[in-house]
Amino acid sequence: MSTATDRKQNLAPPAAHFTSADKQLLRRRLFAWYSKSARDLPWRRSRDAYGVWVSEVMLQQTTVAAVRDYFKRFMEAFPDVHALANAPETRVMRAWEGLGYYRRARQLHAAAKKIVAEHGGALPPNVVELQELPGIGRYTAGAIASIAFGQRAPILEANTVRLLSRLIGYREDPLATTGQRVLWRVAEEILPQKNVAHFNQALMELGSLVCTPSVPNCAECPLSAVCTAFSLGLQSEIPRPKARKTYTYLREAAVLVRKNGSVLIRRCGEGERWAGLWDFPRFGLDAEGPLYARDEIVAKVCEQTGVTCAPTGLLKTFKHGVTRYRITLECYEAKHVAGRVHLASSATARWVKFSELSEIPLSATGRQIAKLLPGDTSRSKKS
Repeated sequence: MSTATDRKQNLAPPAAHFTSADKQLLRRRLFAWYSKSARDLPWRRSRDAYGVWVSEVMLQQTTVAAVRDYFKRFMEAFPDVHALANAPETRVMRAWEGLGYYRRARQLHAAAKKIVAEHGGALPPNVVELQELPGIGRYTAGAIASIAFGQRAPILEANTVRLLSRLIGYREDPLATTGQRVLWRVAEEILPQKNVAHFNQALMELGSLVCTPSVPNCAECPLSAVCTAFSLGLQSEIPRPKARKTYTYLREAAVLVRKNGSVLIRRCGEGERWAGLWDFPRFGLDAEGPLYARDEIVAKVCEQTGVTCAPTGLLKTFKHGVTRYRITLECYEAKHVAGRVHLASSATARWVKFSELSEIPLSATGRQIAKLLPGDTSRSKKS
């Protein structure tokens, strides 16, 4: 049975991880380092909330190097939230094509519509309201609120998870519920009263450039004096390494069904990979070899689209990875024999001219396959 003293201790706020002097030193050194080392990134040239939001969504699970050009092109195509809200989803998805994790683009588009409809086209300035928008969680809300609006809101993402775990010497799983609770508390504890935007960006930058996953550059780190992992020599052990990934190997077929200069495509539905994007008829393949796969291809293309085709041969084989899957994709050519796109699929399958594929958002492998077709204007001069 717990005593009154035990209950009081359980109700007491958790002990701080840093002394006041430590926090002052941490902030001062971090600001000084960031003023000299911050990269010139396009989304940092303005504190416009819309641009901050777009960049933060793009940077989720994606590297800075990959996002740079996408951000510039996206902002040129959709310069404000009204432009994004009013754009057809197909155009938004085409602008996002190749960046991956396409649910982000669909949620960004849905959130833009909600911002225009319910907030007069202006992003709300506080964390609570921001989290009511599609695709905005606690981290993204904190980033927008702090960077765009100067709110005293903490952030926690991949780089700061690693950095803060090392600073406090946290040896448990930082992604578990308890670990997240601990690190969010630390992120809030070290926030300054002002210049929160620069502080949060500096934390992320330090994690990205110096406090790297392997071989962190502790000799150049401005925070080594207050870093527990550094003092104990545990940089390689903190944070706890993730469990080794296990992969599922799949064999699939994609079918280029042609008819009078057109090709058959279908839109990926909810629950499928690349939901919202277009692809060629694609499915798991059981039969071994092109000769034995023929009947299976005919049946599954008809099931997906209502169209009967006649396979004419294997065009190319691709190998690629998607999350935990490693996929061997056999691309077959086929010609239309009979049938129209059946009514149940009319919203998700259609015939398009080869030259129209450049305007349609395709899956990554769909775009590779499209470049094999004559008349596809999306192919580069080198192709």
